[in-house]
Amino acid sequence: MKRYTFKEIFAQIGRYKKELVIANITAIFAALAAAPAPLLIPLLVDEVLLHKPGFITENVARFFPGDHEAWFYVLLVLIATLLLRGIYFILNVVQLWYFTRISKQITYRIRKDLLSHIEKVSLKEFETFGGAKIASMAIVDVDTIDTFLSRSISKLIISVLMIVAVSVVLLMIHWQLALFILLFNPLVVLFTRKIARKVSQYKKRENAIIAAFQESLSETLDLFRQVRAANTERYFFERLMKLAGEIREKGIAFAFKSQVATNGSHLFFLAGFELFRAAGILMVAYSDLTIGLMLAIFGYLWVIVTPVNEIVSIQYAYHNAKEALSRLNDIFALEPEPAFTHRENPFLKTSANGVELRHVSFAYDPKIPVLRDISLTIPPARKVALVGASGNGKSTIAQLIVGFYTPDSGDILYDGISYKEIGLDVIREHVYLVLQNPMLFNETIRFNLTFGKPTDDAAIFEALRIAQLEAFVKSLPQGLDTVVGTNGVKLSGGQRQRVSIARMVLADPNIVIFDESSSALDVHTEAALFRDLQPFLEKRTTIIIAHRLSTIAMADYIYMIDNGKVVQEGRLEEVMRKESALCTFFNP
Repeated sequence: MKRYTFKEIFAQIGRYKKELVIANITAIFAALAAAPAPLLIPLLVDEVLLHKPGFITENVARFFPGDHEAWFYVLLVLIATLLLRGIYFILNVVQLWYFTRISKQITYRIRKDLLSHIEKVSLKEFETFGGAKIASMAIVDVDTIDTFLSRSISKLIISVLMIVAVSVVLLMIHWQLALFILLFNPLVVLFTRKIARKVSQYKKRENAIIAAFQESLSETLDLFRQVRAANTERYFFERLMKLAGEIREKGIAFAFKSQVATNGSHLFFLAGFELFRAAGILMVAYSDLTIGLMLAIFGYLWVIVTPVNEIVSIQYAYHNAKEALSRLNDIFALEPEPAFTHRENPFLKTSANGVELRHVSFAYDPKIPVLRDISLTIPPARKVALVGASGNGKSTIAQLIVGFYTPDSGDILYDGISYKEIGLDVIREHVYLVLQNPMLFNETIRFNLTFGKPTDDAAIFEALRIAQLEAFVKSLPQGLDTVVGTNGVKLSGGQRQRVSIARMVLADPNIVIFDESSSALDVHTEAALFRDLQPFLEKRTTIIIAHRLSTIAMADYIYMIDNGKVVQEGRLEEVMRKESALCTFFNP
């Protein structure tokens, strides 16, 4: 099972040796450029205003002989200071660009691994976890990690180097006062670390509520037509408003606690700053520290505020990223679909295959069995119907046969070969399930029929003709290039079902399963549909799940399913004679 840790992520970062070397060298030069800047102008206080010649005035006299006014020294030092700050800015941007590039590569790999895992996740696991929740985590949590890697790590290096550079300068100016300052700063970091861990818990709860809100909102909007049809908008939107209220409360808690922690640590630093200023004045009074150097130390105190605060912020970012990584690992923990060896492929030998279920049991929830030791046989090129009341396992049988799920026990065989010898992906390639409520992309009719595969228009229109949809598509101004809207909202229920049937015809499967796939059609359209489908289905195995007697009547053989078991089987007339209750399952 794939599981990401920051140890692994940092190991991946270490593979970008060239970028890391350039970024770190750039950071070193940036720190060297920034370190002397706060010292230059304060030195002018001693050398120019208090007339104590020193480093600046001596070097200016060397290159610019003669007497100079104060403005001349100030102008030269100002230009030098601005130049150093400009160099620092440029080098900092270059370093940030390299780390951003590295972080984007890392998060791209995380997203790629995430998508590769989701692609192989068991459908049962996927449906239990929730697609909207996965989508939220794949965007929000990966972005959280990306922000930490691109900004925090680059800032950490610059911040540490700046603290080191400033420390060296302070020690050179006045080592006693410098030690007092430098020993105090680690206390700020230690003081805030514990707070950061506490605040991250509030962020975790806020993110959990946001994920729940996004999942509920996505589901409500996807089913908005059904919600409105049931006149239950108030119920669903009140539920969303309640979640929005929880987001507000958790957000307030996180923002408040986080801000209090940040302000508290800043107050702690400011208290120290005032203490240092008082100590600086005393050092001027009772040691050889000059007024200019005291002002320089004050300047460095403000300089050091930024890197110390950056380190504090990085702690918060790290804990948030750690929680985000933990949530992503919940996705990686989802069980993948079983990968069976492709030892045999019975679908290549014929255009129709037989299917056999041997003592199959299955449950979505282990405590609630859906199929109980069920056995049935569907000969090749035959039409077999599965009938029974809703909720008795007919659709589950169909989804097992098509390879969406695997049995908890028992076996499914295709021409006598177990699904374990074939592979679920191969089965799905040759077995097609036409659903009652087909899902359509917000794309063109052409795309929804072909899924982007290059397909000749003549083949598409032949499939539409069989599905009783050719005339309708040709009447549209944009024809096959008509966009159908979210989940085919621009089409009627019957048209969506017929798009799904045309899609099946283009797929050219060996086994076709109709699961209430014509329930939205009137009896005349359904009759025309199956009449034109007849030549296509003659060479294929057909499984029919329906409640219309006219649809079931096409079947050669019937299995009656009740409470997850086969209770009757035979030809339609035989089963109806044996089981009068069968009539209650049919619509006129």
